[in-house]
Amino acid sequence: MEYLNPPHEPPQTKALARVPETVSAGYPAGVEREDESGSGIMEYLQILRRHKLALTAFALVGLGLGIVVTAVQTPVYRTSTSLEVLNLNEDFMNMKQSSPVSDVDSSYDTSEVETQVKLLQNQELLARVVAKLDPSYQASQQTPQPALPLTGWRAWLKIAPPGNVSPLRARLFQAAGSLKVRATPRTRIIGLTIDSTDPRLAANFANTLDDEFIEQNLEARWKTTQRMGDWLGREMGDARDKLTRAEDGLQTYARNAGLIFTGVDSNVATEKLQQIQLQLSGATADRINKQSRYELAQAAPPDALPDVLNDQGYRDTQAKLNDLHRQIADLSAIYNPDYGKLKQAQAQAASLQAAIDRNRTDIVARIKNDYTDASRREKLLAATYDIQTRVVTGQGEKAIQYNILKREVESSRQLYDTMLQQMKQSTIASAIRAGNVRVVDPAKPPTTQASPSLRIDCALGLLLGLFAGVAMVLIREGADRTLQQPGDAQFWTNLPELGAIPSARFEGGRASNDAHARIKVPEESLGGKVMVAAGRAKASPELITWQRSPSFMAEAFRTVLTSILFIGENGTSPRVLVFTSAASGDGKTTAVSNLGIALAEIGRRVLIIDADLRRPRQHTIFDVPNEAGLSTLLKSHESKPDAWAGLVQDTKVPGLWLLPSGPATHAVANLLYSPRLTELLAKAKAEYDMVLLDTPPMLQMTDARVLGRMTDAVILVARAEQTTRDALVAATQRLAEDRIRVLGTILNDWNPKRSSKGYYGYYRGGYNYKYREDGTGAGGTQT
Repeated sequence: MEYLNPPHEPPQTKALARVPETVSAGYPAGVEREDESGSGIMEYLQILRRHKLALTAFALVGLGLGIVVTAVQTPVYRTSTSLEVLNLNEDFMNMKQSSPVSDVDSSYDTSEVETQVKLLQNQELLARVVAKLDPSYQASQQTPQPALPLTGWRAWLKIAPPGNVSPLRARLFQAAGSLKVRATPRTRIIGLTIDSTDPRLAANFANTLDDEFIEQNLEARWKTTQRMGDWLGREMGDARDKLTRAEDGLQTYARNAGLIFTGVDSNVATEKLQQIQLQLSGATADRINKQSRYELAQAAPPDALPDVLNDQGYRDTQAKLNDLHRQIADLSAIYNPDYGKLKQAQAQAASLQAAIDRNRTDIVARIKNDYTDASRREKLLAATYDIQTRVVTGQGEKAIQYNILKREVESSRQLYDTMLQQMKQSTIASAIRAGNVRVVDPAKPPTTQASPSLRIDCALGLLLGLFAGVAMVLIREGADRTLQQPGDAQFWTNLPELGAIPSARFEGGRASNDAHARIKVPEESLGGKVMVAAGRAKASPELITWQRSPSFMAEAFRTVLTSILFIGENGTSPRVLVFTSAASGDGKTTAVSNLGIALAEIGRRVLIIDADLRRPRQHTIFDVPNEAGLSTLLKSHESKPDAWAGLVQDTKVPGLWLLPSGPATHAVANLLYSPRLTELLAKAKAEYDMVLLDTPPMLQMTDARVLGRMTDAVILVARAEQTTRDALVAATQRLAEDRIRVLGTILNDWNPKRSSKGYYGYYRGGYNYKYREDGTGAGGTQT
């Protein structure tokens, strides 16, 4: 049908009606958000600020729960004690050699203290403490083990521990379960804390634990030393028997082999061989010396021999002879040869010379005899040495076996001596009860309770409540798919956002706080219509642009109107507009009425057509009759040129006319396909400057889509916190598929307080208007 085609198809229709192809992961394809890393935190803070009442409620509930938990819990007292772990002096009594294990690691900080911490948490030690404080415990338990302590929710709900446990034992179990052991870094100090509902019992448990731990440490060391002493006693008997057998075997072998030992490493034959060897060496040296003297006596004159020259008798006789020769010479010079004294001296000289010759001969003979004697002695010693060497060599194999037996005896003796020494040291060490743990700070009964702490419980309850509130708010905000603030519709639909209309609640709050705000109501005077101050009467949102002209909502509608008027170029701005929404209750009717009033204020002739034939409201807003209207015209079979003019109603707003919907009918969809609708829109466009059509929601009904094909453009109205982005995208998609020009979107009922600070700050920095007594505006004062 030709009347369904629009009168023109603007070249930018497809571009304006464009929507994202897909929506995935919360972002439409082809559309990129700006980097929001800097504003992400501010957005979260803004979300939390919008739900500050809910967060406050959650925090107060958490605070109340903290107080209740504190009130119902039983007071618990905490006591503490500290121990010092000392290094053992293993050099004392040579204890290092008397113990087969080492209790101290080379890395003290990572071994000794941590080992003691684990030992303090041993269940057997805790059972000993419980048995010490409750003597009936050991008798009733074959294997003493602390039962489940009465703490936490069991104590709160007054649930008795399993089994038939007395109150004292239950408190002891509670203390055992609350034990906490902590090692102070870089020290030898270990701290212990005990919690109990009885302060005296807590102190007694801690001190008893210290004593039992020290006693257990001593017992462990004593048992280790005792077991080692018993083992050494048994091993010493075996070593002693082995040593006895080895010594007997050595002596028997030496006796059978004929080995006689004079020392540790020598026997008689060996010592004799050594003595002969020493004598042979001396005899050889003596023979060489005497042979040298003999050979010299054979080759040299006797007077030149050292033995002759060094003989004292020879030198004395030679000296006497020399004196006689001088005397004879003196007498010969004076007397004649027959002189008696001269002859006597010559006779003495001849006698001395003969004695000297004999002495020289004797010395030479003695040298020869000495050489002969030394040579023979050497030969005899050499023969004896050869004989003794053969004797010693024959005893070599026997000596080897003897040495083997001897080493076995020495090894057995050394093992026995070592074990005997360790036995004595172990006996002394077992008698000395020395430990390496001492109490630094004994426990004392506490005077103040450790838990429950009203301050801590209230703080935790407050924080938990606040965290729960934040989590609920963020989850709820994440699950909320409605439009929240300006810019959301443009982001999801890729359509221009013509403006945002603030909520009437926000408008009411501002008006109540503004002492200068006035509401204008119409009053007929002098055939015209003027606006006068009417106090604080409540204005209708549908007529707020007329009744409260300087309000924020009115200014917002004027901003939207400016966007609509500036959307075209060179006089091509659309004149016939269809207003629709994705779902009912989005405020399209309010937008049509206020935009019509705003257009009339600037001198435009405006016609509003109530095309919502199912639920019409425009006649109620402008207080005009609805006996005849659009439905009457579309159902009429007569075609009169001016038939529609008689159905247009004049409103109280100058320059604004209304064509009501007319009586309701069952064939609404069929009426929109009437050719009279196309004629009506053409005549309205020719007679009026702007024509605004109020239509039903387009997702449920097709009225807006049919009318959109006959008009210049469609404007989508969305309601903040009600219209979902999925519904808005679906509506935009349908209009794009129908090739209908979508001028843009309007966000209605938007609360600036729930948006970013920039929007809210803008509205807070608006203008307040004052009026003269005659009702005319006196200008604005910025606040």
